[in-house]
Amino acid sequence: MSNQLRIGSSIYINYILLGMINLIIALHMGFLTEQLNTDAAAISALISAIGIGKLIALSFAGKLSDNLGRRPMLITACFLYVVFLVAIPFAPTYTIAFMFALLAGMGNSILDTSSYPALIEVFRKRSSSATVLVKAFMSVGSTILPLMITFFMARDMFYGYTFFIMAGIFLINALHLMTLKFPEANSLEEPKEETKQDKKPIKKLIFKEKPKFLREGITVIAIGFTSVGLFLIIQTWLATYAEEVVGLPEAQAINLLSIYSFGGFATVIILATLLDRLFRPITALIIYPLIAIAGLTTLLFVESYTILIIIAFILGMATSGLFQLAVTLMAQFFPEKKGTSTAFVTLSSSIAFIALPYVTGLINRHIGVSYVFMFEIIIAVIAVILAAFISYRYRKVFDLEIRKPVMWRNP
Repeated sequence: MSNQLRIGSSIYINYILLGMINLIIALHMGFLTEQLNTDAAAISALISAIGIGKLIALSFAGKLSDNLGRRPMLITACFLYVVFLVAIPFAPTYTIAFMFALLAGMGNSILDTSSYPALIEVFRKRSSSATVLVKAFMSVGSTILPLMITFFMARDMFYGYTFFIMAGIFLINALHLMTLKFPEANSLEEPKEETKQDKKPIKKLIFKEKPKFLREGITVIAIGFTSVGLFLIIQTWLATYAEEVVGLPEAQAINLLSIYSFGGFATVIILATLLDRLFRPITALIIYPLIAIAGLTTLLFVESYTILIIIAFILGMATSGLFQLAVTLMAQFFPEKKGTSTAFVTLSSSIAFIALPYVTGLINRHIGVSYVFMFEIIIAVIAVILAAFISYRYRKVFDLEIRKPVMWRNP
């Protein structure tokens, strides 16, 4: 296997594991509430702690990635996750568990700020496909984890084995990364050769008027927040809802998240294949939340496990990949400052990871988990309104009939 493929494989393995980590606290809520002598709302706050850690590291992770290189930071992220995964099953108090959750969030920021640039630098001719596939591999991890948990539950085995297996894979991957040679960070060197496919003309948008950050920028940042909220709340509370409200056994409730993640995997493949061929990112940002509203509304009125499976799959399709579309849209509006502008979208996702688990935990504690999904419907409605506005501005800002190099044109 070439060095290029080995780097890509290691990064994607990390994101399979990250897809599992995004669910691991929520799916072990019952075990952790007993271990830490607390309630579901407090365990939900552990997910917020991951968001806080991500926000803390966001201020320095990118600079360190540029200055120290991608490989050291990727290895650091792996070791931070090893510590988190080994420590949580043995955490004696909630405070200690909260501290280790902060470490996981810091690992998330370090992983993102080193992995995405590394993929772009390693796969220069296929950078867009390489980065889009990150979400697909996260969906694979989200699909695998519930199956692992139900396997151990069926055999009455210690829940921590799931954590330890993931820690072992992170450790092996860190050791593997030490043997790889990465391209120089931020190198401008071009690929040696281009294939005929690579020489296809790139379609670029021409501006009819200059977009404004306080209008288009803030709107897309808000879309970044709602897009994270749509999948985060479902990942956190779907199993709890199915168990407490619908009355499903715990194993079946957890398996719904595998179906949800499989729907997310399917939609990412569709987006990677059809985006900009049949539809633009802005189109998906309107249609997907509308589908989510329909799915969430149906969820509140059904009790059939078979129908819940269908709804979980549809919700997975309707809520995955939206954040990546928001980042793409931000880069289109502000192409001269891609890094800075897209960092604001990433910041909004960190805020969502902090605020929404805490808010939904309070909703569940005081009025019930059904109202969590009513709150989710409100977020989806806001997402549609934001997307409709940015779609209107998109048509005002861009000349959709002409494809030329990006330039400003006075109105």
